[in-house]
Amino acid sequence: MPARLLSIPAVAAALDVDRRTVYRFIAAGDLPVVDLRTGTDRSRVRVPAAGLEEFIASRLVVSPRPRR
Repeated sequence: MPARLLSIPAVAAALDVDRRTVYRFIAAGDLPVVDLRTGTDRSRVRVPAAGLEEFIASRLVVSPRPRR
């Protein structure tokens, strides 16, 4: 089954951040992308859904239990 690819606006909506923030995550190497370039035009990148899930899991913070 082919990987599900998400657009930058879809990733931004899923993370509740601006598109520029998604591009910063990509530039930092935190989010993987697939480049769908069709020639010399600007690249069209998509984020694999699995990559987004891994990104979210890597940033998951579990709060410590309160002391009694």
